[in-house]
Amino acid sequence: MSILVIIVLVLTVIISIISTLAYSVRIVAVRSGRIAVAFAVFNIFALVSRTANTVQAPLLAKTIEGTIKIGNPQSLLPTFRWILFSTTIATIIGSALMPTFIKVFGKVVESFSINRSIPKLLLHAFSKSGIEQFKSSVTKPKKANIAQLKSFKAIPKKIILLNTVAFSISTVGVLASLYAGCLNPELRTTCSTLSAVITGAATILMVIFVDPYISILTDDVIKGECSQLQFDRCIIFIVGGLTVGTILAQFLLVPAAEVISLIAKLI
Repeated sequence: MSILVIIVLVLTVIISIISTLAYSVRIVAVRSGRIAVAFAVFNIFALVSRTANTVQAPLLAKTIEGTIKIGNPQSLLPTFRWILFSTTIATIIGSALMPTFIKVFGKVVESFSINRSIPKLLLHAFSKSGIEQFKSSVTKPKKANIAQLKSFKAIPKKIILLNTVAFSISTVGVLASLYAGCLNPELRTTCSTLSAVITGAATILMVIFVDPYISILTDDVIKGECSQLQFDRCIIFIVGGLTVGTILAQFLLVPAAEVISLIAKLI
């Protein structure tokens, strides 16, 4: 495994952990009552994910170009599967870090509300008191929260299923298009362009069905029409669906690449 691939794996883990932790922002927003501030502060974490993502694609593309020149593009399939596996591990790590992140993020939101400055917030985070607060916030996942996965009562099954499918499609979209380009080197530019169509379809599913439901549920908790426990259970199931989605992406990789390859030949 080359150094470039290892860097891609590390970046994938960072991106996936932050993407998983994003769902805990709503829990912090509901508990603190500072929805706008919570999302504003989270943009700092999202910036790390987006920056890593911009570096990830060119590194992987360079590896693909080198493999195509050798004449054995099929050998890259294990590399793609390792990337998907790292995504699965990262979502599990992100899920385990959620209790700690909720506590830390809650304190960050309170600090930002007082200081009203991102630079001051960053200085405080790396100060001695900030590090001590982080250490005191480290929390293990509660068995009670994990046990809630056994109960499917009052759970929006269709929303969770749609979120799982959409996440699996978005996870495999770029990798499938790159692998399709490996199988058809003469059409690799067309195949890579089609990744935007696939990930766009997944984004549409989430924007139309998943995000509005979670937003409405957030408002219901604030208005007292939905309990905090029910809201937390919904988020737990959605985050659990992310892990299932990454596993499903393993099965979708080759079929999706073949479909993209076929479409690239037809257009």
